[in-house]
Amino acid sequence: MKTESPLKSSKRIVLKIGSSLLVDGKTGRVRHTWLNALADEIAAAKENGRDILIVTSGAVAVGRRVLGLPSGKLKLPQKQAAAAAGQIRLARCYEEILAERGVKVAQILMTLDDSEDRERYLNAGNTLRTLLELGVVPIINENDTVATAEIKVGDNDRLAARVAQMAGADTVVIFSDIKGLYTADPRKDPSAELVRTVEKVTPEIEAMAGGAGSAVGTGGMATKISAAKLCTEAGAAMIIALGTEMHPLERLEKTGECTVFKAVETPVSARKRWIGGSIKPKGVLVLDAGAIKALHSGKSLLPAGIKAVKGTFRHGDAVSLESEDGVLLGKGLTAYSSDEARKIAGRRSAEIATVLGYHGCDEIVHRDNLFTEPF
Repeated sequence: MKTESPLKSSKRIVLKIGSSLLVDGKTGRVRHTWLNALADEIAAAKENGRDILIVTSGAVAVGRRVLGLPSGKLKLPQKQAAAAAGQIRLARCYEEILAERGVKVAQILMTLDDSEDRERYLNAGNTLRTLLELGVVPIINENDTVATAEIKVGDNDRLAARVAQMAGADTVVIFSDIKGLYTADPRKDPSAELVRTVEKVTPEIEAMAGGAGSAVGTGGMATKISAAKLCTEAGAAMIIALGTEMHPLERLEKTGECTVFKAVETPVSARKRWIGGSIKPKGVLVLDAGAIKALHSGKSLLPAGIKAVKGTFRHGDAVSLESEDGVLLGKGLTAYSSDEARKIAGRRSAEIATVLGYHGCDEIVHRDNLFTEPF
């Protein structure tokens, strides 16, 4: 039975590419033929109006060959040195191959910490969305050279999920050396069946990924299930699919052989619910009638609509939004600190650079960072 892929309706897709797919294990060289085939698919997806983000591994695998490091397990400083040497070559490889198809790329090095600190989360999200608006494909990798935790096996699965949260992606595709999640290890149990659809990640699903004696779950599938929880709760579907063959996206859509973890909500509503219910406000922005009207129509909050600023907060902190008579209207993540907000309150966005000495965002709270449902 063919699984209905959410890719058909997806507008923003995160592709996670592992080292074993991208780099030849024997030679330590990038599999250019495979990457060229994928690049054709990425270019076609962009032609069809889709945004593509790539979370890639492979820097350590490429770098160890360049530095002449031995095979087998490396010491931590050796891994970090290999990552430093391999990352620049990996980025150049993506750039050259996609440039041949008229696709621009940008490199972003990130850690899981960048998604957990509110200010860094906001900065990274703004960068990703701006690149996508400019038609660029972000190439994202963990910053192995400084973040030791990110070198552990499987962290790029979770990083892909975090990137999806930041960018408001519809779908994350985890390319693997297996078709998806199975009820048991298919290499040992001939009766093992592919789990084609997961409505919700339950303890039973987690047990399939990491149960005793499950080779499928050891060092790989368990982290993918962890990533699936992050994705689906943030409103993005996640797909585990075979990526070893040429044109893996085309194969996925034609065969439907994969495991689809269904999204719980849409990305925007999930993000807004997180803002509305999970973060304690550090201050208050008091809005005029025009700003309130804009808020109710789904628009961003501009400095011109701010009547007063209360409290002390940093860029990226949550703030409450209130009317002049104290009615709570919502909550949002501010693009400016309280000191900056006081200086630009009531001003037009075009005046921000003159007042602050630099031009940040036009919006004091972007609509993607606003929660306006009734409390």
